[in-house]
Amino acid sequence: MLSGAIFDVANKIEQIKDDEAKTLAPDFWNDQLKAQALMKEIKQNKHWVGLYNSVHKKFEDLTILKEFNEIGEASEEEVDQQYQIIVDELDENEFKSTLKNEEDSLSAILEINAGAGGTESCDWGSMLLRMYTMWANKNGYKVNEIDYQAGEVAGIKSVILEIEGDFAFGMLKGENGVHRLVRVSPFNSQGKRMTSFCSVFVHPIVDDSIEIIINPADLEWDTFRAQGAGGQHVNKTESAVRVTHVPTNTIVECQQQRSQIQNRETAMKMLKSKLYELEMQKKLEARDAVEAQKMKNEWGSQIRSYVLDDRWVKDLRSGYKVTNPDAVLNGDLNGFFKAYLLHKEQK
Repeated sequence: MLSGAIFDVANKIEQIKDDEAKTLAPDFWNDQLKAQALMKEIKQNKHWVGLYNSVHKKFEDLTILKEFNEIGEASEEEVDQQYQIIVDELDENEFKSTLKNEEDSLSAILEINAGAGGTESCDWGSMLLRMYTMWANKNGYKVNEIDYQAGEVAGIKSVILEIEGDFAFGMLKGENGVHRLVRVSPFNSQGKRMTSFCSVFVHPIVDDSIEIIINPADLEWDTFRAQGAGGQHVNKTESAVRVTHVPTNTIVECQQQRSQIQNRETAMKMLKSKLYELEMQKKLEARDAVEAQKMKNEWGSQIRSYVLDDRWVKDLRSGYKVTNPDAVLNGDLNGFFKAYLLHKEQK
């Protein structure tokens, strides 16, 4: 029951033994990229073995509880509670098993851009920024603000976040698309119901285990003065940078640091992540052009509606719906992530 398709624990334990033996070779670290990739594989396999051990321990506890129940020293309710704990944990691990692509374990870049609608959409953008930041904090991820463009009256025109931690991209990748907000507007004196749109894009942050080669001759660099919230200058020097990858017309800006050198390093990391995603898309198109086109359409269309006065939030792909929008906007998003990823896996 516990060592089947979800865990495949026997093979993973053998793989860990084989890989750890390789790390003892005197020349193991001569090839840094290959060594780091192997260490990452060991870590991921140990992660799955740890999940198995956790469930297995709970299963042993359930067996003991059943024996106690048979001699009258444990109640049926205690047995049922322990059983439900195991079911919930297995369900959670089934969800985690959908995060099996090479890029799923990476950290993520998350971009929010206000759509048409002026102040309304800019305010909606700031609400989404708060929502994702709260989700990250609740789930143990580190958030760094890389770029911030304030709205003219309120909220944001755009923001770019680095969300750092294991499986950040795998968890967030389903957020690509348009997010629709319906509410009674605080900016409308007549109290009208308004609809606002923001787009969200998520990219994996490529680490050293994935090699992306960029020809410096293909890059165009610009510098400008960094700006803070409300448009004020953060400093008086041109520390912010913009880099354009000419062959793909991919553009990245960074004004996170006061140092231009640090901003250039961050911009290159973001550029590599975007180029890696473009390469993933090319492979997808080569494998199945029809499904790739469906994916493009999904990423460019509305994926979720947040209707505040009617008190519901619904994912339009999986059909998952909750009736507590406050909790969602406070970062309770894992139900949506899980429903989407399992829905995609089943498709």
